[in-house]
Amino acid sequence: MRFFLFFVFIVVFPVKAQVISTQHCGYDFTSYLVIDVHEQGKTKNIKNLRITIVDSSGTEVINKNNRWSWVNNNKPLLFTPNYKLNSQGEKVAESNPDGRWFFPFAKDNYLLSIVNTFTTDNFSVKIEDVDGEENGGYFETQVIPLYPFNMYVLCSSENERQAQQFGRRTNRPVEVILKRKEEQ
Repeated sequence: MRFFLFFVFIVVFPVKAQVISTQHCGYDFTSYLVIDVHEQGKTKNIKNLRITIVDSSGTEVINKNNRWSWVNNNKPLLFTPNYKLNSQGEKVAESNPDGRWFFPFAKDNYLLSIVNTFTTDNFSVKIEDVDGEENGGYFETQVIPLYPFNMYVLCSSENERQAQQFGRRTNRPVEVILKRKEEQ
């Protein structure tokens, strides 16, 4: 009987301790890239831009079999603007003072959900002002290289690990200052 109780204590308590300590974050395995795009001397973000991830040859990266992101399978990695919600969880206008940002860390910037294993060193961000009513295609296209510190890692355990590293800190938007095209 003593051996049975001893066996139960040895097996049950360590298993219980392991189950308790494996609590996960809602953002496990996911990070974000946040792009803050504005003109020189202005803080307001430029709307209606096409922002994509491109490889070293400038070709848009396709998310084949969710390799780079858990959303938009087999589509280009395209940034979307953050948006505000009301208290009922419905989208509201950005000017609504009672609205709150869906992703509070991104404010009025563009963002893209990516997997934590995304290798930023191999990619760049391409910002294009497509002809439209808002901007009229007035801004030059820019390609900005990405770095590991550009990723927003939202889980606290991953943030603690990265906080112990030297160099630039994570969870900062990529700031892009667009230039207007020269009048011809």
